[in-house]
Amino acid sequence: MAGVDAMAGWPTGRLLSTAARLVEHAWIEGLEKLGLTHAGLIALHLLEGGPLSQRELAQRAKVEVQTMSRTLERLERESYVERETDPADARRRVVTRTVSGDDVWQKARTLEADLFPTASDNAELRQALLGIIEATSAGRFG
Repeated sequence: MAGVDAMAGWPTGRLLSTAARLVEHAWIEGLEKLGLTHAGLIALHLLEGGPLSQRELAQRAKVEVQTMSRTLERLERESYVERETDPADARRRVVTRTVSGDDVWQKARTLEADLFPTASDNAELRQALLGIIEATSAGRFG
């Protein structure tokens, strides 16, 4: 591939930045094909253990309730979740993953391996990335 040959002289940081951007675009495109966003994927993951209230989902995802509500609206339009009034407390909405939601969650779980088969199981690459993250975040996040 001629483009890759031209990049061989780039600094490692530029290669990493370019790879990250391309991976992110591929990831977003792969999720869109499934009718998901990253936020939707997180919500479906959190529902793996069973139904939760919208507030519980928001707290676990570390987002505002309004943000989670918008995410759930989209998932509901795709028939991936159902929101119902909690029989024990009419003020609460309980969110449940549907059969379609279970199916798309299973497909999304393999998305990384499907998109990047040579990278997803590469232990050496993972260790290098973890090392980069640790080294660069130490001063920023304590």
